[in-house]
Amino acid sequence: MRMIFVNLPVSDLEASRTFFTSLGFSLNPEFSDEGTTCVVLEENVIVLLHAPEKWKGFLHSQPAAPGTTEVMLALSASGREECDDLRARALANGGSEYAPAMDFGWMYGVSFRDPDGHVWEVNWMDVEAARQAGGVGA
Repeated sequence: MRMIFVNLPVSDLEASRTFFTSLGFSLNPEFSDEGTTCVVLEENVIVLLHAPEKWKGFLHSQPAAPGTTEVMLALSASGREECDDLRARALANGGSEYAPAMDFGWMYGVSFRDPDGHVWEVNWMDVEAARQAGGVGA
């Protein structure tokens, strides 16, 4: 099984722990320490949140400037309700607005910024309807 490990800098590890657990994700203490928190999104999708000094130790270049968007992280959802629920929990727990919801009928998505400004999208797609609409594999 291939896994993905997303590494992100954060300014406050405790606030980030609280934010991501409020979204329903679990923490893995085995891969966490005083400078890193390991968040499990799914069995094979892990986010490692790093305090500033720990983050700098991994880099071989300059970190992205504050206020820039270097990456957008997208999660799949089981339906529109799950998209809206995750966004609502993010906004209620320290996240902020990013972009308006997008709705193509066969695909729906919402987005938010986490407390450190990283952009997260949550998307649902009816693959068969997308194919018929010419949106996927057409």
